[in-house]
Amino acid sequence: MCIVTLHTQAHPNYKLVIAANRDEFYERPTAQADFWEDDSSILGGRDLKQMGTWLGITTTGRIAFLTNYRNPKMEQNDKNSRGHIVKNFLQNDDDPMTFFQQLRASRNDYNGFNFIAGNVDQLYHYGNYAHGITSLLPGTYSISNGELEANWPKTIKAKNALRQYVTEANSLDIDTLFALLNDRQLADDSELPHTGVGGDLERKLSSIFIEMPHYGTRSSTVILVTHDNDVTFVERTFQHGQFSDERRFEFTI
Repeated sequence: MCIVTLHTQAHPNYKLVIAANRDEFYERPTAQADFWEDDSSILGGRDLKQMGTWLGITTTGRIAFLTNYRNPKMEQNDKNSRGHIVKNFLQNDDDPMTFFQQLRASRNDYNGFNFIAGNVDQLYHYGNYAHGITSLLPGTYSISNGELEANWPKTIKAKNALRQYVTEANSLDIDTLFALLNDRQLADDSELPHTGVGGDLERKLSSIFIEMPHYGTRSSTVILVTHDNDVTFVERTFQHGQFSDERRFEFTI
């Protein structure tokens, strides 16, 4: 997953709002969002190559998502799948902080990642490029493939757009949130981060929604959780940048 923007514990009607894009190679086999056959308490998509996931929520209110941390010099082929971190958290009953502490102890088993997880009332962040575990305070956040709250053009744009929308609207419209995720405007070269992939690729990866010949946004997900713990989960999938399907789920924690 390449960008997640969220608003937590700071809206009159929703305790949690998430708008996220998953970017991946088009050829990587993937299952659309559903309740898992091997664990019906988990709702999310599935990476069919490693059987992990990038984002999921459980019927008990545990939630987790992950983005890769972009540093080509540190990537190694013999590391564990990062998607297992999300899966393991969702299948785990431990206190979130206990899980995070164990994850920090095994951080070198994985290539770079950002991991945000907890429950719908409290989320935490940990990236294995740093040491600290951060408790997210009420407010708006956006994270991509850099550090939490790194000032990348796409994360600044997404954060500002979501914060403005949730500040102005008491009832949130799913289509408006998906429109935020469908922004394909590339950033100006002067604003690009320098992550080691070269200027041309930095530019192509600078939009919120990515469309490239072999890689791009495969799915967009919006999750709304009300203060009454009513969950709306909507996933829209894409093929080479074109809308393919939508799946919608509603349940109460």
